[in-house]
Amino acid sequence: MGPSPEPERIVGIVMRAWLQTSMMVGVLVFTAAAPLRAAEPTAAGLWEQIDDKTGKPESWFKITERNGVYEGAVAKIFFKPGEDANWVCDKCEGADKGRPVLGLTLIKGMRRNGLSYESGTIMDPRDGSVYRALMRVSPDGQKLEVRGYLGISLFGQSQVWNRLPDSALTSQGAPPAPRGGTAPQKK
Repeated sequence: MGPSPEPERIVGIVMRAWLQTSMMVGVLVFTAAAPLRAAEPTAAGLWEQIDDKTGKPESWFKITERNGVYEGAVAKIFFKPGEDANWVCDKCEGADKGRPVLGLTLIKGMRRNGLSYESGTIMDPRDGSVYRALMRVSPDGQKLEVRGYLGISLFGQSQVWNRLPDSALTSQGAPPAPRGGTAPQKK
């Protein structure tokens, strides 16, 4: 009588069980990690731009995403005494010329790449200049670095904006953004 095949059979059963358990643990770890990646912060939302000189709010921007493209419109402006609350973009070109700055889309064509946003533009409504732009949201999603530049990003200017709750607009009683119209230029 030869050696019993029983030990080989037992080893095979144990190996199969170990392999199945390892695969199940791997699937569980992968599916548990998937929501963490999906929860990566986005630039979409309401942001506050702070005046570099005074440290006071200058404007709020509402950034939205449509079909993978991010745009940012002026949602609220904090006018200084003597400034025209009906400021229009007289130096803008095309369809934006003469439109109220409140509600105007200044950030266009941004495409997400992780926490960074690239390939877009930003317009300065004071003079109508359009610059190439980059944005980067902080890992905690509470800060947004916005950089406008000419040529290469080394030659540009950055601002850091603070995230606001989306409800801030309604709690502030901000009027809806106007659609068209004419008014005097901001002084």
